[in-house]
Amino acid sequence: MYCIYPEKSVLVIIDIQEKLMKAMPDREQVVRNTLILLELANQFQIPVIVTEQYPKGLGPTVPEIATQLKGNRLIEKITYSACPELTDQVKETGRSRVIVVGSETHVCVFQTVRDLLASGYKVQVPCDAVCSRRTLNYENGLSLMREMGAVITNTETVVFDMLKKAGTKEFKVMSPLVK
Repeated sequence: MYCIYPEKSVLVIIDIQEKLMKAMPDREQVVRNTLILLELANQFQIPVIVTEQYPKGLGPTVPEIATQLKGNRLIEKITYSACPELTDQVKETGRSRVIVVGSETHVCVFQTVRDLLASGYKVQVPCDAVCSRRTLNYENGLSLMREMGAVITNTETVVFDMLKKAGTKEFKVMSPLVK
């Protein structure tokens, strides 16, 4: 059984950067859903790790997300996979489940998920919080990750799976965000 538990989870945001996201047709959806998952992480004190691919060339994390980051870990990289530095940081948290969002689905997200799975982590990828420039690449990236053992899910499923029940203070904060 594969439930999401806050105390076992880490949120990883991969390369949602200014210049890269300008080329993404699903930019608004990915940013919105990443912000929802960031609030979920805030509500449950879930560690958040952010990566930036060659920030000198691709710019920083988009402002909408950057302003919501509160002392989270940042990995600057030039490799497509964020690992092994990411696996080291996830290991430091003592958590075993990783929720991965970002861009591009078939490159940096795919390679990072592949390496996290190979390191023994259980990975969930909300399909509405990852993107690629082309639909075929996006779909292929999701398919490859599913075949390797990642759970392909969506933002709302992650939110309600983590909430477990209505009526809590977390539910009251999160429910309006997914309506």
